[in-house]
Amino acid sequence: MIKVSEEAKEEVLRLMAEDKIPQNAVIRVGVEGGGCSGLTYQMNFESESKVDDKIFEDQGIKIAVDKKSFLYLAGTVLEYSGGLNGKGFAFNNPNASRTCGCGESFSI
Repeated sequence: MIKVSEEAKEEVLRLMAEDKIPQNAVIRVGVEGGGCSGLTYQMNFESESKVDDKIFEDQGIKIAVDKKSFLYLAGTVLEYSGGLNGKGFAFNNPNASRTCGCGESFSI
């Protein structure tokens, strides 16, 4: 399962309204090879999920994850910080054994 923090939920809803993204859209979360630690997070809006996706809903936010990425993301919490020390979405991933300084890549 992938969870969404209250702050992330508020920012997702704000972005959806600002960009006029339909309410039935999903957030696609995934993992790709790359980044300074070996794997990097991907996140974007899509109008619908794909047949083989794992679908989660937390706090009214629908998240779609392909099966391969889910192996790396199980138990992850999507968070958001608007503070001066770093603004943006972050993945609190219990599976990551090491992360880079920017938090955008990790290794298992």
